[in-house]
Amino acid sequence: MQFEGEHLWIGQIGHILVLLAFVSSLIASVAYGFSTFNRDTEQQKRWLRFARASFYGQSLAVLGIFLSIFYICANHYFEYLYAYKHTSKELEFKYLLASIWEDQGGSFLLWSIWHCILGVYLTRKADSFEAPVMGVVSLAQMFLAMMIMGVYIFGTKIGNSPFVLTRNEIAGPIFSRPNYLEFLQDGIGLNVLLRNYWMVIHPPVLFFGFAATLVPFAYAVAGLATKRYTEWVKPAIPYTLAAAGILGVGIMMGGKWAYESLSFGGYWAWDPVENASLVPWMILVAGLHTMVIFKATGHSLKASYLFALLSFIFVLYSTFLTRTGILGDTSVHAFTEAGAAMNILILGFLSFFTIGGLTLFATRWKKLPVETKEEPAQSREFWMFIGSLVMFLSSLFIIIKTSLPVINKIAGTNLAPPEDIEFSYNKVMVLVAILIGILTAVGQYFKYKTASGDLLKRIVWPTLIASVFTGVMAVIYPITYYKQGAGFLGAIYLAFFAAVYAVVANAWYIRSGLRGNWKAAGGSMTHLGFSLMVAGIILSSGNKEVISRENYKAFSIPMGIDPLTKQQDNAAENVNLIRQVPNRMGDYSITYLNDSAGHEKGRRFFQLQFERKDEKTKEIRESFVLSPDVYLMKDNNMSSNPDIRGYLSHDVFTYISYAMDPSKNVDTAQFRISEVNEGDTLFYSKGFMVLNKIIKNPTENKFKVTPKGPSVMLDFLVQSNDSMKYRATPMLMIDSLNITQVDDTVYAQNLYVRFAGITEDQKKLKVGVKESDTLIDFVTIKAYVFPWIKAVWVGLILMAIGFVMSVLYRTKITGWKAISWISATAIAMIYMFLFAGN
Repeated sequence: MQFEGEHLWIGQIGHILVLLAFVSSLIASVAYGFSTFNRDTEQQKRWLRFARASFYGQSLAVLGIFLSIFYICANHYFEYLYAYKHTSKELEFKYLLASIWEDQGGSFLLWSIWHCILGVYLTRKADSFEAPVMGVVSLAQMFLAMMIMGVYIFGTKIGNSPFVLTRNEIAGPIFSRPNYLEFLQDGIGLNVLLRNYWMVIHPPVLFFGFAATLVPFAYAVAGLATKRYTEWVKPAIPYTLAAAGILGVGIMMGGKWAYESLSFGGYWAWDPVENASLVPWMILVAGLHTMVIFKATGHSLKASYLFALLSFIFVLYSTFLTRTGILGDTSVHAFTEAGAAMNILILGFLSFFTIGGLTLFATRWKKLPVETKEEPAQSREFWMFIGSLVMFLSSLFIIIKTSLPVINKIAGTNLAPPEDIEFSYNKVMVLVAILIGILTAVGQYFKYKTASGDLLKRIVWPTLIASVFTGVMAVIYPITYYKQGAGFLGAIYLAFFAAVYAVVANAWYIRSGLRGNWKAAGGSMTHLGFSLMVAGIILSSGNKEVISRENYKAFSIPMGIDPLTKQQDNAAENVNLIRQVPNRMGDYSITYLNDSAGHEKGRRFFQLQFERKDEKTKEIRESFVLSPDVYLMKDNNMSSNPDIRGYLSHDVFTYISYAMDPSKNVDTAQFRISEVNEGDTLFYSKGFMVLNKIIKNPTENKFKVTPKGPSVMLDFLVQSNDSMKYRATPMLMIDSLNITQVDDTVYAQNLYVRFAGITEDQKKLKVGVKESDTLIDFVTIKAYVFPWIKAVWVGLILMAIGFVMSVLYRTKITGWKAISWISATAIAMIYMFLFAGN
């Protein structure tokens, strides 16, 4: 059958490019292998040139695949399942782009693109390590290409192709028609939970971090394979620094997204997928410190190997956890299961690099050089190693708890997670925060290879300042997290002290220990930023406060699960807002002004006006409008995104916890027309209304409309049976084309008032009154105050700047070039984390 309107050529090109990428990466892997182990120098060079050309060809193919998919999505070629499942005509350009990595195949492609970019850079910078390092990169590329091949070999499907046709994948009678595309008017579109600014930038940065962890892994493998057991560490350190910085920022981008999009439950909730990305970062940071130890003292080489290998292995393990469906019941972030064939392929990817890397490490174990002299207990390297060990052990704790579904599946057990999942992590990690904070504060004051006799003298001022600051904060701004008892609250205070101690000590070290040498201050800046971030997390989480408490209950709405607490929402912690009727919430008077439809189907924005008045003068001291939005879905579920008012010391975080579906609240009532004069009274079921006066050509009106001709406004005083008073001001506007009626609504009474015209004898006015039979238009909101949340984001910004400074210092980049890199990082981070979401 000849199908009409299909664009098969672009899919055929894309599929050919996938096969080309796979073959080219396979050839590059083999050629790099021959170059690595060939003893003939000329043969090495020839194989290297051939391998490099193959990798470049593979990179061009990967870029072509991405462009092919984007072309299909941007042109809404719904004959392709990829476009039908992930795009729709309503999507903005940024969401069209993001729809590519919503799919598993697209995210693997994104990962592969970063490998290409890193690989091209390595071919120019890796020098004598190029062949073994790029051999590992090419092998990873081969596996990623297999993920999107979608071909059958001996009856077994290898990967899922992004170029499959909708008619071949979905059963339906329309697909038997030649003109079936006429019935596919639109696609399903990007998941409403993912239609967010951060969906556009968070996955690319996170996958850049994932891809970057391959480089230290590849250098470690290269060192083992070529028996250059110590030479790999120095060139690997800048890449490890970059990987740790990028992955850390990518993870916290997810935290900022979670903070701004309530569906993900706050900026951190120990979700399994969050944990799976955090663990490789923690191991990478541990490995970074042991590499620095080895470069300075010759100690910790074996630990450096282990951590470099495990960081990428756990990236692959996180891929296994999030993409095989095994976490489907425990995480809202995880992909659904992609089929047995894809699961086996992902498991093969993980097994190949895990078994290959660790086996090579084990076989070379005895040949690795070891520093025979023990580290002095008062040396810097000793305490740096202890800190790395704490990070590593805490990462193992996190991944073991996260892997409970895997353990159950393998062991046939039925182990259940604890009732309070977050506390089960927090009670351990608060102790880790104490240890890491103190080690970060004190460790840099030690010296390499020798005891530090003047240690106490050097840390006395930082210790005193941190102690006094913590004590003052305990008095003037105490942490109020009493939920887990006094013991845990005490541990929180110790963790806060440790974080403050690390901030002060690192700032003091930059001033005194480095004597203002900013070129070498990258490590201290990173530690300072990380510690400030931890302090902000403790304050914002420990003193988070609900400010939406209903003073009276005119009506009650059954509440669902609070996404922040993961518990049944307390109706008393929600405020009902009747449209245009002010209500009190903390220091604010809040009015639900109106709502409006967004660009996407089912999305509505609700304008909430906040006003804060001076208690004595009653003058308005502050006024602003927040616009939280919701997606009203077909199954009556609702996805809510908050809006945030940011201050230096806190954020007011407001979201819609209940909203009516306007399509299911249809008004069938009719206007009742009465004839009145000025001073007359009209009655309705809940009270009466008096026409106070008739205003001709009013200079201003509540509707914010400007008449183009003569206009008349009626001023009614509406009084309900419970003595509440309201005002209604319907209008009639006349221009050269027509007469326009502007109805007014008393939402608290569900009352609509219309100026319907004038009687034939022009002696009376016609006024229409309608008592709506729909539900009163209202929304229910919940609001939190997150204190000192800015410290979290400022700490992250400083940490990122510190990583960049360290990379520049290690690569000997100075002058204006270094200033440009640091400035660009600072500007981008400040915009993203302090302004973009607010």
